[in-house]
Amino acid sequence: MAKRWAKAPSPCIGVCKFRGEAGSCIGCSMTRPEKKRFKRLEKKRKKKDFLRMLVARLTERGRLSRWERVYRRKCDRKAVPCPLDRL
Repeated sequence: MAKRWAKAPSPCIGVCKFRGEAGSCIGCSMTRPEKKRFKRLEKKRKKKDFLRMLVARLTERGRLSRWERVYRRKCDRKAVPCPLDRL
């Protein structure tokens, strides 16, 4: 697996407040089960598909720009290539 995807950090940006009917986080728009599922994803394709789904959801909710900025900062702090560059 490419380094970019093997070391891809969780899309969680550390806000972790669950709201709404689906119980999605106001920071990253993931549900609790999705947060757990991402940690278990190993294949590049599955991580890529997961991030694409999440980006679409964030775009729909109008939260993509803030999340993307914070997620890129998270990747920089961890010194790993940002997977968003390869979506």
